[in-house]
Amino acid sequence: MAEDKQSYYKNNRLKQMRAFCEVVRSGSVTLAAQKLFLSQPSVTLQIQAMERELGATVFERRGPVLKLTPDGETLYALSKPLVDGIDSLEENFAALHGRLDSGELKIGAGESTILYVLPEAVRRFVAAHPGIQTTLHNVTGRDGLKMLRADEIDLVVGSMLDVPEDINYEPVAMFDPALIVPLNHPLAAQAEVTLEDISQYGLILPPRHLSTWNTVKYVFQQHNLTFKVTLEAGGWEVIKKYVELGMGISIVTDICLTGTEKLVRIPLKQYFPQRGYGLVLRKGKFLSPQARRFVEILHEVYGTQMGGAQS
Repeated sequence: MAEDKQSYYKNNRLKQMRAFCEVVRSGSVTLAAQKLFLSQPSVTLQIQAMERELGATVFERRGPVLKLTPDGETLYALSKPLVDGIDSLEENFAALHGRLDSGELKIGAGESTILYVLPEAVRRFVAAHPGIQTTLHNVTGRDGLKMLRADEIDLVVGSMLDVPEDINYEPVAMFDPALIVPLNHPLAAQAEVTLEDISQYGLILPPRHLSTWNTVKYVFQQHNLTFKVTLEAGGWEVIKKYVELGMGISIVTDICLTGTEKLVRIPLKQYFPQRGYGLVLRKGKFLSPQARRFVEILHEVYGTQMGGAQS
């Protein structure tokens, strides 16, 4: 009789862990119940049964807010890979047999990364695996990290200066900095352009919470110079357009320059570091076969360039 009871609990353990992990991801028992197509009381009972069996409390209940206890954090770290592995068993089995013909791939990236860094890798991936539903989420750095931590996306591709402790960042491609000015701008005719020259003119930069602004600020401070910003604008395409219109000059990463723009490009490698773009992953995250294959393709696209950048 005791063995039957133990077997019953083991058979229900996966359901309990799945309910627990979904509550953590959703931040709410109600939302977790909706995603699992269960009633709210059923989810609550599964978590309570697991707590009794383990002799631990996994959530601090502060009204509507649920916060993991230290035991809850430990259990989540153990449970999540198991639940993810079971839920993706069919896809993993197919992948081990060389088949990637179903499933999903969710990538987070900023607009500039989607426009300039990802197209060739995404094109190759979709062409090779048309049965996989591929989604590009246009998100800023903070929102991308939030979605990554909540397991709403598989990975983020972007540029990072400060890497949080729970995140792994692997640069994949490097690009050079450049000053862009209108065709008839005084700096366009100079043989050499200095930071002091640039400081005399108004800059068009991305919003100040993004990494480009911080990089420009740091470099000018290192040279005891200040800079003026005449316009904040999101996205390199927008910035290039307003530079063409003569509304200011800008410092960009040269991956966004196609050579067809009506502006002058001036290298700034002597002042600004190269800009790296790479894979942003949550530490300990289980990567699906689809995500692993995309990572391989991204390395294939930029492998030669990174080899040259590192040598």
